[in-house]
Amino acid sequence: MRVVYMGRKPTASEGLKHLIQKRVTVVVVVAPPKDQPVHWKNRLSDTAESYGIPTASDEDLYRYLREGNRKDYTFSLEDIDLVISVLFWKRIKRPLIELPKIGCINFHPAPLPEYRGFAPYSFGIYENQSHWGVSAHFVDETFDTGDIIKTRTFKIDPRQETAFSLEQKSQVFLLELFDEVIDELLQKGTLPRAPQDIGRLRTKEDFENLRRIQSGDTAEEIERKVRAFWYPPYSGAAVEIGGREYTLVSEELLEELGKKYHK
Repeated sequence: MRVVYMGRKPTASEGLKHLIQKRVTVVVVVAPPKDQPVHWKNRLSDTAESYGIPTASDEDLYRYLREGNRKDYTFSLEDIDLVISVLFWKRIKRPLIELPKIGCINFHPAPLPEYRGFAPYSFGIYENQSHWGVSAHFVDETFDTGDIIKTRTFKIDPRQETAFSLEQKSQVFLLELFDEVIDELLQKGTLPRAPQDIGRLRTKEDFENLRRIQSGDTAEEIERKVRAFWYPPYSGAAVEIGGREYTLVSEELLEELGKKYHK
């Protein structure tokens, strides 16, 4: 099976390792460029390099598919069976969606169709969800709306979770789901698919509006926002004073940080 692999964050790196172990041929990896600063180790581009797999940008792929002369490229997009996205940060477009024989699939770290789009962990905690999940779905031309392949769900306590802690838990389940889907495809040669119901797309604008503390917010709502938007080093639940923004932190988070700092 010949695959185009797109993603970021350590989970994407681990997924790539799993594909290689399963003897899947990854022809090219699309990852954040090496000069782009990230806040984690285990970069996808480094993992690809360690296996001798060429890396490219998504624009390189679209340019390849537009041009007739493809001799200057370090990869070939001929006879592609599958395009895989794991936490890829941009919308995948035609003709890349239509390139693979089997399809283009995405691994999304939230339940679908309820939590499409940007920063789903924050919205889930803010909305007091007692269960969370991860999803594998086919990619179409809009964000996170394609047919569902498979999901995994698990219990959470929204009173204790932060955006950061929920991401850490979700990544474990996402990698397990990745293995299940790839194994099923390799064994059966096909994947199940079921249309999604009506859902909601969360945008960056929604995120920015919600994380700001409003004068009418209750103490309970402020506490929820502090947890829902806690993801250092990024700005969390915030107040603006004198034209400058300040992130709020609770006593519980300070205690947690103190324990880690003083280890």
